[in-house]
Amino acid sequence: MKKITIALFLAAGALSLLGCNNQYQPKEQPLQAMQQSYQGVLPCADCGGLDTALFLDEDGTFVLQETYRETKDGNQTFADYGRWARTADKLVLTDSHGEKRYFRPVGKSLEMLDQSGAVIESRLNYRLEPVEKALPKTPMALKGSYTYMADAAVFKDCATGKTFPVDNTIALEQGYAKAYKTPGEPVFLTLNGHFSVQPSMEEGQTERALVPDGKIAFDNNKNCDSK
Repeated sequence: MKKITIALFLAAGALSLLGCNNQYQPKEQPLQAMQQSYQGVLPCADCGGLDTALFLDEDGTFVLQETYRETKDGNQTFADYGRWARTADKLVLTDSHGEKRYFRPVGKSLEMLDQSGAVIESRLNYRLEPVEKALPKTPMALKGSYTYMADAAVFKDCATGKTFPVDNTIALEQGYAKAYKTPGEPVFLTLNGHFSVQPSMEEGQTERALVPDGKIAFDNNKNCDSK
């Protein structure tokens, strides 16, 4: 798996916002180049530490992997994804369930904030440090529309609105063939999967693709707005 090229998280303008601007500006800013991945062990009330890895993509999406260390059932790893956005002084993550998390830049690091976006007053570590790390293969629950045509499969995700090529399987092709009413139409799909950075059709370029991990279910009577 190829790694996404690392970019600097803080530009001079961002530093000036953090250090010199006393007027709070809650509006989201245009997407800017950001460090691609961060990792750290955050406090955990009922485990030995929350090993957290955050992956940011320049298209405004993220993947978050968390491993609960030393629980009564051993280490437990989960992953989620969604959209990220910037305000004047914060990074806001909105996950696939619509829940928000907040971080603020501190040097090249990210510091986790509380549920309201305020600084956590504590001597414990709430920082994630920049690292070079590949996207995790931990399965996530996804939902969106799947289309298969001319030997190419694509998936439009409900949570982010982004469209990804699919590392296709026979199960997906067969399920789609049974579900569609008209060939080539999008059909609502729920599945477990993860994202992988793969070579694209353009020479020397890469793209993020969806890799299915199981639990595939098509439903032509549902869409992203269905409950």
